[in-house]
Amino acid sequence: MTDEPLTPEQRGEHVYDLYTRGSALLESGDFSAAAIPLERARSFEPEKTSIREALGRAYFRSGRYADAREEFAAVVERAPVNDFAHFCLGRALEKTGRRSEARRHLALAACLRPDRADYRLYRDRLSAV
Repeated sequence: MTDEPLTPEQRGEHVYDLYTRGSALLESGDFSAAAIPLERARSFEPEKTSIREALGRAYFRSGRYADAREEFAAVVERAPVNDFAHFCLGRALEKTGRRSEARRHLALAACLRPDRADYRLYRDRLSAV
C-alpha cells in the first residue's frame, strides 16, 4: 500500500466536475457550499487560475475575506494582467484592513480596464478616504 494521494479519477471525481459543481453553487448564491467542491478542485489543480478565482469569489461572498485575499493573490501572481483578479484582490485587501495595498490593486484593475465604471468607482471611493 502506498501513501501517495489518490488522483481525482481514482477517487471517482473529476476536477472539472468539482469546478462546475462549485461554480453552479456559486451562481445560485450558495457561497459557503460552493467553497467545498472548489477547495477539492484546488487541491488537485492548485495552478488553475479559474478554480482559484471561483474559490476566491465563494470565500469573498461568504465573508471569508482573508481566504479570498489569498486566492486572488494566487491568481494575480499567475496572471498579472487579469483585471478582475486585481479588482477582487483589492476588495479583499480593503475588507481585511490593508487599504494601501487595496488602492494599488484597484488602480491596476481600473488601468487594465478603463471601460469598467465599477472598477473606477471602488478605486475612487477608497482613494477619497
